[in-house]
Amino acid sequence: MSDLINQPDATRLIFGLRDTGYSFNTAAADIIDNSIAADATQVHVQIEIMEDGRKFVFFGDNGTGMDYDELFDAMRYGAPVRANLASLGKFGLGLKTASSSVCRKYSVISRKTEDASLEKLTWDLDHVAECNRWEMIREPISSDEKEIFEELCGDSGTLVIWEKCDRILAREYDEPGGAKERNAIAQLARRLKEHVAVIYYRFLDPEDTRQRNVTITVNGETVAPWNPFYPEKAEQVLPEVHQILHIETEEGEIETAHIRAWILPNSRDLTDEEKKIAKITNRGQGFYIHREGRLIQQGGWLGVFGAVEPHYSLLRIEFDFDHKLDDAFHVPVDKSKIRFDPALEEALKELLAPTYREAGNRYRRKERAAIVERGVDHKSSNKAIGGTPNTKKPAIQSADSSGTSVTLDNNRGIGIKLRVHVDMSVDPDNIHVEASEKITSGHLWEPAMRRNDDGTLVPGVSINKHHDFYQKIYQRAAASGYAVEGMDLLLWAFAVAEQNNSNSELEDIFEDMRDEISSNLRKLLRDVPLPDEEDMSEVDLQD
Repeated sequence: MSDLINQPDATRLIFGLRDTGYSFNTAAADIIDNSIAADATQVHVQIEIMEDGRKFVFFGDNGTGMDYDELFDAMRYGAPVRANLASLGKFGLGLKTASSSVCRKYSVISRKTEDASLEKLTWDLDHVAECNRWEMIREPISSDEKEIFEELCGDSGTLVIWEKCDRILAREYDEPGGAKERNAIAQLARRLKEHVAVIYYRFLDPEDTRQRNVTITVNGETVAPWNPFYPEKAEQVLPEVHQILHIETEEGEIETAHIRAWILPNSRDLTDEEKKIAKITNRGQGFYIHREGRLIQQGGWLGVFGAVEPHYSLLRIEFDFDHKLDDAFHVPVDKSKIRFDPALEEALKELLAPTYREAGNRYRRKERAAIVERGVDHKSSNKAIGGTPNTKKPAIQSADSSGTSVTLDNNRGIGIKLRVHVDMSVDPDNIHVEASEKITSGHLWEPAMRRNDDGTLVPGVSINKHHDFYQKIYQRAAASGYAVEGMDLLLWAFAVAEQNNSNSELEDIFEDMRDEISSNLRKLLRDVPLPDEEDMSEVDLQD
């Protein structure tokens, strides 16, 4: 049967495997996975750039290390299955595909004990292309490499070296090794720290007993854990009885996954320092998937709910499974995402629907309260109306002592009595138009009579702060004085026209029209989100 063996082309395949979907951060995490799988308690990552622009990345750990035979197996594409199936490694490809996604040459140096000799093997993609064979290189270990091993690993462990790093940065720089490229490398290290902080937060947090403690440093700085669920402030709302999911594998075995639902506090209830910890954003909502305690996917609804949107930015779902469910969740080589089976999608949607609604309601309630408190500047509208005395409006004779009706002369006759709320002692700057929290009818606007301190009565309009049109349209327009003024003048004109053309028989008709218009506006704006901080960032608030 040997004539049926069909060896892959070494050059094409080893270069093709560079494009398996890794980013720099996910590639680095795959190397760190191997260190944790080797029982390391310390993992050190060093990113360096030389004066001539050459870049190196070193990963050192104090794990169990390898002898030559074990190292040879580990460097094989499709390495043998690990004895511990629960380790963070999965396909026997991570070390190789992760490394080659960033660089064209990578070496591994390892030893199991202090008195054992250091062993080193290297994959050089250019060498493979030259000889077109799956042939590694066994180079001597330099004095610099020995020194780096001792610094990052100690007496024993494993050192991974990336060189010929042609894909470490997204662009090439005119001045290799110059200030701009060095700054880009520094930013790369900062982003890696942030990535490691959340991916391994359970390992990095000494108080989290779900995983053993591991210290990870990047360029000499210890990475602090970032728990995306912020348990000190967030509320876990899924009942305990619903936190265990039973999932059937293709082999017919029943395995378990675990789920918890966290609703974070609204950012308006957090201090500036707490906001930095919570990191509440639209992209942050959704599922946080953990495999063997290691985060492999953060954010997004994975088909269970729709696209991310502001109303649900407070909700984060903690989802845990182990290696036994890898096939059920279609875990890829880079361990950066999963897929839910359609049946599981439906089950999760039913399970989480009440929590999803509650998170949205909490967000809306807080945002609506903030909008009511924030207000919009109506002073320019009042100034414009006060400066235009020749507008058509009723002539007011008197208001009754209860403040609920007035007698006036209008287009319907003399001495017409109307049911109109009379606002007493109104600020002159708001005498014609004012946003109110006291309208309970649900109308967007209501005609009003306004009395200032000198006793003068003028027709005006009250605008409902709780109506969707005010909260969603007025607030977005608040940065533009002309837009707010235009809407104010329109509603004032409607209110005054009603007062100038109404009588006791027509009052109910005008009220029905206001009710219908206000109701239709609410329906039209139902799917329009409340303005977020970005929408309001340029608003000049003067109320």
